[in-house]
Amino acid sequence: MIGFMIALISGALMSIQGVFNTGVTKQTSMWVATGWVQLSAFITCIVLWYFSGRENISSLLEVQPKYILVGGIIGAFITYTVVKSMGTLGPAKATIVIVVSQILVAYGIEFFGLFGVERVGFEWKKLIGAVVAIIGIMIFN
Repeated sequence: MIGFMIALISGALMSIQGVFNTGVTKQTSMWVATGWVQLSAFITCIVLWYFSGRENISSLLEVQPKYILVGGIIGAFITYTVVKSMGTLGPAKATIVIVVSQILVAYGIEFFGLFGVERVGFEWKKLIGAVVAIIGIMIFN
C-alpha cells in the first residue's frame, strides 16, 4: 500500500513539476530552465544527503554496469521533453501520453529483461491494458 501511495505522489509531483518547468521555460529558455531544474535538484540532493546519513559518495565509482550512471543525463532530456510536450499539448494531454509511454516502455523492459531487470512472461491482460490506455488517449483527444 505504501508503494502505491508513493507512486500516486510521484505522479502528482511530475505533473506539477511539468507545469512549473513550462512556466520557467516561457520566461527564460529551454536549456536555462532545464539547467535550473537539474541544478536545484542537485542542491536538494546534497542537502538531503547531508541530513539523512551521508553515505559514501565514492561508492559511485563501484557502480556496475557503468551505463546505469547516465540517469542524470536522461533526466535532463526528460525535463526537456516534458516541458515541450506540456507546452504544445497542455498538461493533461501531455501527462496521459507520457504515462502510457512509461507503461509501454516499462513493460517492454520487463518482458525482454533489459538492463538487468528480471524477465517476465507475456500476459494478454497487460497487452489489453496497454491497448485500452492507447484508446483512452484517443478518446481524451
